[in-house]
Amino acid sequence: MRAVVTRVAHASVTIDGRVSGQIGRGFLVLLGVGPCDTYDTAVKLADKICNLRVFEDEAGKMNRSLEQVDGSLLVVSQFTLYADTSSRRPGFTGAAKPDAAILLYEAFMSHCRERGFRVEHGEFGADMQVDSRNDGPVTILFDSDRP
Repeated sequence: MRAVVTRVAHASVTIDGRVSGQIGRGFLVLLGVGPCDTYDTAVKLADKICNLRVFEDEAGKMNRSLEQVDGSLLVVSQFTLYADTSSRRPGFTGAAKPDAAILLYEAFMSHCRERGFRVEHGEFGADMQVDSRNDGPVTILFDSDRP
C-alpha cells in the first residue's frame, strides 16, 4: 500500500457537488492499494499512520499523535499512487484490481475506526474534488514495499 499523509487544519471531499466527507484537524490520507497487499498490510499501515507523531506539543516540537490532538482522518482512494511514469502518459497496471482494492481500502478505514478515530472518506472509484488546508505543511509518504 502507498499513502500520502498530509497534516491538515481541515479537509473535505466533494462528489457531484455534494460534500461526501469532511474533517477538522487531522490527516488527509490519499491511499493506493497494490496487487500484493493484504489485510495485514492494511492494518499495519493504519497503525503506523494513526501512531504518527507529527502534531506540535507545547514546545513546538512534532511530538503528538492524532489521538493526542483528538484528530480525524479523511481517507481518499488514490490508485494513481501506483502510476508507472516511465513515459509521459502514465500507466496504472501496477495498482490492485478494483474488486481487491476496495476491500483493503475499507479494511484500512475500519481498523482506524476500531482504534477510536473518526474516519470520513470519499467514494471508491469516483471522480472527486479534494480540498484541504495543509498545516505546516507536513506531508509524509508511506510505502509498504519499503520498510
